Amino acid sequence: MIYFFGDVHGHFDHVLEVVARDRPAAIVLLGDLQAQRPLEAELEFILEMTEIWFIHGNHDTDSDADYDHLFGSALADRNLHGRVVVVDGVRIAGLGGVFRGQVWAPPADWLYESSKEFTARCGKGNRWRDGLPRKHRSSIFPEDYFRLVSQRADILVTHEAPSAHPHGFDAVDELARSMRVGKAFHGHHHDCLDYSRDHARLGFAAFGVGFCGVTDMNGGCIRPGKFDYARAGRLR
Repeated sequence: MIYFFGDVHGHFDHVLEVVARDRPAAIVLLGDLQAQRPLEAELEFILEMTEIWFIHGNHDTDSDADYDHLFGSALADRNLHGRVVVVDGVRIAGLGGVFRGQVWAPPADWLYESSKEFTARCGKGNRWRDGLPRKHRSSIFPEDYFRLVSQRADILVTHEAPSAHPHGFDAVDELARSMRVGKAFHGHHHDCLDYSRDHARLGFAAFGVGFCGVTDMNGGCIRPGKFDYARAGRLR
């Protein structure tokens, strides 16, 4: 069994507790980890209990520490972004990060196709560590998206939501259908809406996993997400 964990934002106690209790074969963290230490240190207690995979979210590039504790960690190669990996016999595809208007905000045309193109045009003073600005290391570039389109998977994990969510994207739907997935899981919005009536329209089963929530690969709720009052206030 594979478990999917919604945005944790630095809170890993429930991850350790659920894995120690249920011993899933693998877990996938759906972005916005914001580890306070290198990720392998945060998850040291469960490293031998389960396979650990993740995608990054928009807040994983908020600070140098957020970035380094994830992308510079010993588990950095477990990022599913832009690839398909067989996890416990299941083909899982990942698309981390978010759509940003400075790069690409579907359905509008993109402004930059690749991170290399963006870096070349952003000006030396805007670069981070002599490369892509840190913020845009969690932006979705068309090259990331189209790397997946022609591949096949059973499950798609994204930080952004499909169109069934009020703030979701048709582009996520199209990617899922192109890859012929049966299920898609996302984080980002800190809620857990019922998409069941949208499954026929979408062509796949979609599941949002709430803030600090946990869902199994069949969409069953293992741990309900917490209500994020701060985020709810920002969205009013």
